[in-house]
Amino acid sequence: MTQAEIKLCSLLLQEHFGEIVEKIGVHLVRTGSQPLRVIAHDTGTSLDQVKKALCVLIQHNLVIHRVHKRGVVEYEAQCSRVLRMLRYPRYIYTAKTLYSDTGELLVEELLLNGKMTMSAVVKKVADRLTETMEDGKTMDYAEVSNTFVRLADTHFVQRCPVVPATENSEPGPPPPAPTLVISEKDMYLVPKLSLIGKGKRRRSSDEDATGEPKAKRPKHTSDNKEPIPDDGIYWQANLDRFHQHFRDQAIVSAVANRMDQTSSEIVRTMLRMSEITTSSSAPFTQPLSSNEIFRSLPVGYNISKQVLDQYLTLLADDPLEFVGKSGDSGGGMYVINLHKALGCLATASLESVVQERFGSRCARIFRLVLQKKHLEQKQVEDFAMIPAKEAKDMLYKMLSENFISLQEIPKTPDHAPSRTFYLYTVNIPSAARMLLHRCYKSVANLIERRQFETKENKRLLEKSQRVEAIIASMQATGAEEAQLQEIEEMITAPERQQLETLKRNVNKLDACEIQVDETIFLLESYIESTLKRQ
Repeated sequence: MTQAEIKLCSLLLQEHFGEIVEKIGVHLVRTGSQPLRVIAHDTGTSLDQVKKALCVLIQHNLVIHRVHKRGVVEYEAQCSRVLRMLRYPRYIYTAKTLYSDTGELLVEELLLNGKMTMSAVVKKVADRLTETMEDGKTMDYAEVSNTFVRLADTHFVQRCPVVPATENSEPGPPPPAPTLVISEKDMYLVPKLSLIGKGKRRRSSDEDATGEPKAKRPKHTSDNKEPIPDDGIYWQANLDRFHQHFRDQAIVSAVANRMDQTSSEIVRTMLRMSEITTSSSAPFTQPLSSNEIFRSLPVGYNISKQVLDQYLTLLADDPLEFVGKSGDSGGGMYVINLHKALGCLATASLESVVQERFGSRCARIFRLVLQKKHLEQKQVEDFAMIPAKEAKDMLYKMLSENFISLQEIPKTPDHAPSRTFYLYTVNIPSAARMLLHRCYKSVANLIERRQFETKENKRLLEKSQRVEAIIASMQATGAEEAQLQEIEEMITAPERQQLETLKRNVNKLDACEIQVDETIFLLESYIESTLKRQ
């Protein structure tokens, strides 16, 4: 891992889990797999604290454990999974877009807790939704449960691996660490639960629903509790499925920008038909016939079969080659070239960065080298119609920043400069890796800046929170408007202006983080797709 990735992992772990978990997590990121006592010794942390930190990291799928051949259990950090924490807001927003507020809260609870049983997450979400409703209205468990089933059916949530029953029944001493397994067919199988009830509103900490003080209530023994129907069946968010959705959205958006809305809707339909049948790592979708696509178009989308065929022909003939024709049966068989699409999106990101950093003339040269594959300096000057001195400066500038590379082709074995061709080319995977590294650095800088802004205004933020809490409690007791106004005036006009500036700055930094993460996602997807094709 690069230093930029390690720094970003450190910042994300600290922000989500605190200093001790960050210390243990970053140590494992740097060193690879290590046993428990070595971690405790190297980090100078007590064994008890290391165990608790590892429990947190394992619960959130950020660390895995395996038994070494010598019988020692070793722990290894999942670096890519740690970096995914940056994308949590995007996962939650996607769930809200697809499955409304209920889906949003279900995914949010799973991400916040790592792993949860279906019954626990449904009850918690129902309680949270009930609290936001008007008095007298409640959220049914059954309604939340139905949304959870829909999330499982579309693979946005999945079961966690469990210890096989045979392992527990075997005679002899238990293994140092359990082996967790799950079959493909059980991964999205929802247990049959009859969750009857409604969400409850949170009472004050001192009194329960009957008004009886908390201290006087009898303590219920654990024997009275009913067994949980889905005990031991834990669920987690399926991040790969979310990534597949992000990729599909990016492809649809690119087609809409290049052609029109109807083309993008046809591509969206093809992707939706393939989302369960096609693996997220496949370079192509499954072939789909023109007749199948026509039948699957959204209801009310009034285009004839003839117009659909014309659009499919146009998409297949497009130089970007997002859609390819793989046969003539069923009115024509069509596939979406996912690898090619990701390559085009990554290239577009590179072009955009070159234009922003070096200007439109550099972008012209960059696109020219991309198009022609290999060009000598004189050819670049002639094709781009830019003076020799300027073209040379721009080429060297991009060369020094690793956006383009130089390839030497000697005529003779001695590599004499006078008898060597120097060709400029763009190595897209290499340039994508370089840009990805810079994106990680940018996000780390944004997080540090946000933390600095918050720390600088810590006293003012605490004062603002105290005033808001006082106003909320007074409103609950039915205070007069004059009293509320008096409390609000505790924050002066300059302080209020300072708070507004802080809020605006933090919102900008948050928006920047999300935008940079979109570029990170495209570049990571392209690099991963390229590695799988090699």
